[in-house]
Formats: sequence, structure tokens, C-alpha cells
Amino acid sequence: MTHKPLIGLSGRRQLAGPSAPPSLADAVVEVFFADYAASVAAAGGIPVLLSMDSDPRAVVDRLDGLLLSGGADIDPRRYGRAPGPEATPLDPRRDAFEFALLEAATTSGLPVLGICRGAQLINLSRGGTLVPHLPPDAGEAHSFLGYPRGHRAHPVALAEGSIPHALFGANVTVNSLHHQAVDEVGHGLRVVGRAPDGVVEAIEADGAPTLGVQWHPEMFDTTDPLFHWLVDQARLRCNATQAKESEYVAIA
Repeated sequence: MTHKPLIGLSGRRQLAGPSAPPSLADAVVEVFFADYAASVAAAGGIPVLLSMDSDPRAVVDRLDGLLLSGGADIDPRRYGRAPGPEATPLDPRRDAFEFALLEAATTSGLPVLGICRGAQLINLSRGGTLVPHLPPDAGEAHSFLGYPRGHRAHPVALAEGSIPHALFGANVTVNSLHHQAVDEVGHGLRVVGRAPDGVVEAIEADGAPTLGVQWHPEMFDTTDPLFHWLVDQARLRCNATQAKESEYVAIA
């Protein structure tokens, strides 16, 4: 039987709010955008929604891959900046949980795909920094929040020999829903995609299956190659692990 890889998906927490019955308005709910899970499932994986109450190390030990989702800004104090007026509401608990997840995944050699915030988190985890707010009048506009989710906003030039180049070729046209971007690149990472104005749009790790993109591939109408890459990498790792376990059983 072919094993379907288990792909962990990070989410966020919020109050149930006024749409809930009055007795539940102050209840805390965990939110996972369905597009992420649907994309993982369409690519052949099993999406696993990760609660922030989980132990990151124990969770990663049971996963085959990790998807770090988009969302609110990461606390800029993590890279030596104070929150500015443009900052979205911060979520220190989510920050801490996802950094711990990523550390455990990296140590275990899990394939990781970071989307938007997730790509920025990958960069910060390796000592990089972010541009806290892209000036709206500086070069290519990047925050197309008033457009349909799948609106193709601008092209991205992809570095030859990179993972995205293997998936898309020299260029890919993407949507754009961010006001921050990678600034100084973290150690062991390289920039593999840039917008026409030079803004970093994709990074990947040297010698590890870790990839971050600034756009939102889960919002496109068809299953994006990035999700197939993540699931395929997870399957390869899973098969290799099962083969080693079979060897140990045979020896015993």
C-alpha cells in the first residue's frame, strides 16, 4: 500500500466573535484556511491541522512534511525592530509555536514549505531580517488585497538550478498579498526569486528541502506545483525511513 505523507499545517487562534452565539463569543477558535488543506490533499498528501497546544517536537516526529501558512506579521522585535504603525496585530504565541515547529522539522530533515509569513519565518529562523513595511509608492506594488485572491499581480524571475525554476521555468506570475519582505538573508539560505523591483519572492535552503515563497499558491484555481513538490519530498523521506526500518527488522 502506498503511504500518503502526513503534512502538518500551521494556523492561528482568534476569538469566535460576534458571529457566534453570545455564550461562545469569547471562546477561542483555531483557524486554518481550507485552501491549504485542499491543496495538500489534491497533491496526494494528508493535511494535519496543528493545534498550538501540541508539543512541536512530538508532532514533528509523526509528520512527513510541514507547511508554514500565511498570516499576520511576525513580532519585529525578533529581528531588532519596534512594531510600526503599519504592523498587523501580533501573535507571540503563534510565533513561538511555529519557530519551534520549524526548528524541530529542520533538525529531523522534514521538507518544509513556507508561504508568505511562513517564508519570512524561515528567514528569521536563520538569523535574517525583514523589510517591516514596503513603501506603496516604491516600485512594484505588492499588496493587492482589494483584488481576487488568485489575481496574478506581477512576474517573478527564478534562479536557474533552484527548486522553483525546476517547477516553473525561468519566470512565474504570482498573486501578491504582503506588505513585508525578506531583507537580509539568513545563513544557509539563498534568494531564488525576485519581483521586477528586486523584492525577494522566494528563498531556499542549501542542501535541505526547505523552500519559502512570498506569494499564495493555495489561492490559485488549480493545484500548484509547489504542493506537489512538498508532498513528493515528504513521500521520498517517508519511503526512505520505511526502508531503513525494514532493514532493522530483517537484521533483528
